[in-house]
Amino acid sequence: MYEVVVEVVEVRGRCAADYKQGDKFTIKGFYIEPEKENSRICIHALTAMISLLSPFMHGVSAKLLGIGDKEDEGYLQCPDPGKPYTCGGTVIFKVKRLREIR
Repeated sequence: MYEVVVEVVEVRGRCAADYKQGDKFTIKGFYIEPEKENSRICIHALTAMISLLSPFMHGVSAKLLGIGDKEDEGYLQCPDPGKPYTCGGTVIFKVKRLREIR
């Protein structure tokens, strides 16, 4: 299993979790570590990511998963479509695989 950093690269509209470009969290095994104190992890974004994030954390390439052009870096998106459909907005996340953890 690999350590993976999830970083906000773009916010389209207003994010209900108040994500800003550059916000990050790290996934190490079964644990999520926010980059800074009081960071929020959006449950909607996380549930949308998990089906692709899990194989990515286990070494499946981002290219094979269809989430990027590189082996160790891909992109995932929050499911909120934003205006005119909701009052929120969508967030684009970069996922980057770092080191293997045991």
